[in-house]
Amino acid sequence: MEKPGLSTLPPWQERILVQAREALAGGRMGHAMILSGPAMLGKRTVAERLARHLLGAAGEARARHLLDAGTHPDLHVVGLVPNKEGTRLRTEIVIEQIRELSGQLSLTPQYGDIQVAIVEPADALNRAACNALLKTLEEPQPGRYLWLVTAHPMRLPATIRSRCQRLEFRLPPRAEAEQWLLGQGHDAAAVSEALDAARGHPGLADAWLQGGGMVLRREVGADLGKLARGDASVIETARSWTADEHADLRLRHAADLVLAKARGLTDPPRTRKLAEWFTEANRTRELLRTTVRADLAVAELLLAWRDQYAAANEPTTATRTNAGGRR
Repeated sequence: MEKPGLSTLPPWQERILVQAREALAGGRMGHAMILSGPAMLGKRTVAERLARHLLGAAGEARARHLLDAGTHPDLHVVGLVPNKEGTRLRTEIVIEQIRELSGQLSLTPQYGDIQVAIVEPADALNRAACNALLKTLEEPQPGRYLWLVTAHPMRLPATIRSRCQRLEFRLPPRAEAEQWLLGQGHDAAAVSEALDAARGHPGLADAWLQGGGMVLRREVGADLGKLARGDASVIETARSWTADEHADLRLRHAADLVLAKARGLTDPPRTRKLAEWFTEANRTRELLRTTVRADLAVAELLLAWRDQYAAANEPTTATRTNAGGRR
């Protein structure tokens, strides 16, 4: 958990945190809440700051020390955990985790009279876990707060959504995002390029600027160009794109670059073809989360891209006739 005073929240996070605190102070916040909005906007950070606001007042210095250490007994965080072999994280939050959480919330708080539970990513709850959570939501206890953090609230069952208040995170104004990114030490030109690529999302732009995501984007654009010209192998490019953990990001960049290209065209059939490829690229991203052979799925996508360009550049019948002389 983030320690107080070590980091100032971005302005969009600060605004929504103030909103939540005012709701608490005014008695307008219920026991269950969904914090939703695009990934990487700070939903988990705001949830943790709000938990600190509630729990830090109980026990004062001792409670704050426990919060700093991440060991406060009245703060419960549920998320993805390693599988039985410890080789990777599970892809779901399972019923045993929710049953354990419900048991913890039924106990008397150790400091003060408040307990806070944060579930993130809440959209990873499987069906059995959702059913178990629903029982907890239907039988709220005083002083218990349950916050579900998700970028995909519609993946939660309607029965859960209907029992929770909503705290919605939205992209900040462009100028505010630019100013914050400049404050992170990024170059002005790089900030503008990254924000354009991230469609105004400051958290995503910052991650790409820090982690080489913009370099990867330019490489993807170059690869698409080579494929269109027939200067690169579909199979080799697909293997390269899926050889590390950045396959999903490469496909995201590819889809965005093609969509931007489609927006600049005035040829309706060509625009429609590019829009279809954009959709297919995002479908392939979903496929990569399954057991499908990643390189084969991406190869099929890139083959469609290459063939689409070949068809677009193929001479018409009239052109071929004129090139060979009049008949």
